[in-house]
Amino acid sequence: MRRRTPWESGRVNRLAHETSPYLLQHADNPVDWWPWSAEAFEAARTANKPVLLSVGYSSCHWCHVMAHESFEDEATAGYLNEHFVSVKVDREERPDVDAVYMEAVQAATGQGGWPMTVFLTPDAEPFYFGTYFPPAPRHGMPSFRQVLEGVRAAWSDRRDEVAEVAGKIVRDLAQRELGHQGGRPPGEGELAQALLGLTREYDPQRGGFGGAPKFPPSMVIEFLLRHHARTGSEGALQMAVDTCERMARGGLYDQLGGGFARYSVDRDWVVPHFEKMLYDNALLCRVYAHLWRATGSELARRVALETADFMVRELRTAEGGFASALDADSDDGSGRHVEGAYYVWTPAQLQEVLGEDADLAAQYFGVTAEGTFEHGQSVLQLPQQEGVFDAERIESAKRRLLAARAERPAPGRDDKVVAAWNGLAVAALAETGAYFDRPDLVEAAVGAADLLVRLHLDDHARLTRTSRDGRAGANSGVLEDYGDVAEGFLALASVTGEGVWLEFAGLLLDQVLARFTDRESPESGALYDTAADAERLIRRPQDPTDNATPSGWSAAAGALLGYAAHTGSEPHRTAAERALGIVRTLGPRVPRFVGWGLAVAEALLDGPREVAIVGPGDRDGGAIALHRTALLGTAPGAVVAVGTPESDEFPLLAGRPLVGGEAAAYVCRNFTCDAPTTDPERLRAALGG
Repeated sequence: MRRRTPWESGRVNRLAHETSPYLLQHADNPVDWWPWSAEAFEAARTANKPVLLSVGYSSCHWCHVMAHESFEDEATAGYLNEHFVSVKVDREERPDVDAVYMEAVQAATGQGGWPMTVFLTPDAEPFYFGTYFPPAPRHGMPSFRQVLEGVRAAWSDRRDEVAEVAGKIVRDLAQRELGHQGGRPPGEGELAQALLGLTREYDPQRGGFGGAPKFPPSMVIEFLLRHHARTGSEGALQMAVDTCERMARGGLYDQLGGGFARYSVDRDWVVPHFEKMLYDNALLCRVYAHLWRATGSELARRVALETADFMVRELRTAEGGFASALDADSDDGSGRHVEGAYYVWTPAQLQEVLGEDADLAAQYFGVTAEGTFEHGQSVLQLPQQEGVFDAERIESAKRRLLAARAERPAPGRDDKVVAAWNGLAVAALAETGAYFDRPDLVEAAVGAADLLVRLHLDDHARLTRTSRDGRAGANSGVLEDYGDVAEGFLALASVTGEGVWLEFAGLLLDQVLARFTDRESPESGALYDTAADAERLIRRPQDPTDNATPSGWSAAAGALLGYAAHTGSEPHRTAAERALGIVRTLGPRVPRFVGWGLAVAEALLDGPREVAIVGPGDRDGGAIALHRTALLGTAPGAVVAVGTPESDEFPLLAGRPLVGGEAAAYVCRNFTCDAPTTDPERLRAALGG
């Protein structure tokens, strides 16, 4: 826990100088909030009070609801201030704190979510859990006041029982070990089993996996595309193609402004949970770009570019980074904050904006009198239907609707910059810009990468998790920050031909090897979410499963493998292979929750291939053509280095001469190299392009 200057007693605004917009939203609550800090727990110990830990994030709808109902209520706040020490945490700033207590919540209740409400002893040991609590009893849930009174009574009258429960929970968490075949990466058999498992869970009518709510399976789709590229599996490709089309045609996708909402509340992708997260859009932008690369799909091209443009237009900060999220809620014009108000339409609203084109737009976008959302409102979609629409009239309608929507009160923006998610955005924008000849997108990727180096990376190559308004936050980076930022830098190195990004990736990955591995059993391949020298919590978090983003474990494995392919570094290659041992265990059992790990395993089985492009100069047409061909190759996880034969920026360029004075491409894998070629078509064939 970070140290803070002690505060005087009485109501104080301890959140006023935080960098988290979520904490700042609570700075004026009548609750005497503390940020997560050693002083908060010392205050609880001194006052002999339990700790209320409330965890959420800025764009969380039910977090806002509970805040309005309870934390802004003077009576509830008064009770909290008298009997508890209240600690507010932004889960996006402190994923370690969130992970540890969410594990306890899920173990105790079988479910979890946000807002997360946990009651702790002054030693930070949990003893009672929940998520959202209403202000009055509802649907079998006790009111928040009833919960507070019950916890206070237990703390006052049954302290020994509370201590026993808390101690048992901590012991149980400490004994939850990961069982996996450490050190042995998955082979053909395990990846085939994973594909079979996905096939069983696939929804052939609607695309995607499982039922409602339905989340965009971006990392699973990356695995499916890579598996198809390596094996030719048409079934894998078809699941990827159909899922991407259904998502892009549904309400999950913003048909006017581009970009994806967090998830669909139904199985048909019709009604989204309207918040837009940077990580979803970065991952999906890259997925659709890769889908276009594999198939030439015009829909995939359009969605990749529109999503990239959305990120740059609506999430880029003044410092060049990318903000975390846009809220689900916004003012509906009457002063009430309502979920989805910014995005939904009625036939009457279409008529007001479009006049004689309203009926056409209603048919095209699936807007009905009954509505597909609430109160007769519809989420815009692109339903499959017969007939041909006038493209010019549709484009005109979209422009006018977008302009009209811009006049509505916009959703709030969580403008903190999270290192990991910006790493994902760097990779997506760099590749999308390269594929579609959009240098402005590559420049946006470079700008974000520059910010990460300038503001988030210290002189010892240690990352800070967040920043805001050009000011670095106080929290250390976790494993996903190192893995995702390194992944972004590696993609940028391949696209730009600037070896400095490879060097920065190496610095970050050296930190992974030194501070995030299992020092007692390095051969196990186990990785921890927090560094060995990080703040000690009741348990050191460790989760190899992919959730909304790649787990730190699989992100690090992928970046370690890519860096090893670039440099020939045996320690990085060995660490990657060992880390993938968990995928050997989890892939066949729960493939939906280890998609990025499976994608990395595909790269390992393919080599990955190492491509060196040498040319006589930066502007040489032959080198440019070969470089583009290499970037468009579908070989899983292939790395690309480009430069002159004399360049020392990339190890892969060493000893690679021109061929007959012309630019040439060298392709190697598994210590074997093809003959160099000057022909882009031959290179394309060698890389599956």
